[in-house]
Amino acid sequence: MPKKRRTFSTEFKKQVVALYESGKTRQSIVDEYELTPSALDRWIAQFQHSGSFKAKDNRTPEEQELIELRKRNKQLEMEVDILKQAALIMGRK
Repeated sequence: MPKKRRTFSTEFKKQVVALYESGKTRQSIVDEYELTPSALDRWIAQFQHSGSFKAKDNRTPEEQELIELRKRNKQLEMEVDILKQAALIMGRK
């Protein structure tokens, strides 16, 4: 039976990172709170990088630019489709 995905509050994450920063070993935190090492590493890196655990706050400028460009590209594609349809309608008249 697959494990149910657990979610953790921001406060819990901050407390766990604070334990790590105060000198508690990574392995003891993982064992005590039944966390995966990768989750703990990710929380530590996110908190040290931006002080936030939200993905959007931890994006690199390149990632943010790529997201914005993809959004703009989608918008322009929609505008082109609308203009094509308008040209077809105008051509019938």
